[in-house]
Amino acid sequence: MAGGDPRDWMWSEALHMLARTDRLHRQMFRPQATAQGANWEPPVDMLETEEAVLILAALPGVDPDRVEAVIDNGVLVIAGLRVLPVELRTAIIHRLELPQGRFERRIALPPGRYDAVHRTAVNGCLVVSLAKVSPRGGRP
Repeated sequence: MAGGDPRDWMWSEALHMLARTDRLHRQMFRPQATAQGANWEPPVDMLETEEAVLILAALPGVDPDRVEAVIDNGVLVIAGLRVLPVELRTAIIHRLELPQGRFERRIALPPGRYDAVHRTAVNGCLVVSLAKVSPRGGRP
């Protein structure tokens, strides 16, 4: 960029990146019906240790005991319902960004065998823990 102020270019790039981030965020949480009747998917992280596979799903305000988490042919299926708290159902809503309604997320698991599915909630995330089973039938 000959003769121009580099700060103008940097500012333009920063604004472009912010606009792109906002577009991606809206796309991720855009309601869309699936074959199973779900209309949104929570974002997830998947981590693997020597003993387990951990999946963290962003589900603020959702009771982990009311979330279905099952393994189906090597895929972890997380499904449930997120609804407005009773106190807010009659409130005037100025902004509503957290998706509502039925959700479902299907996550392909790393190859292997897993023990029972354990669910907990930590800092607004559902944490699904899948203990690995060794080829000999015990834990690794």
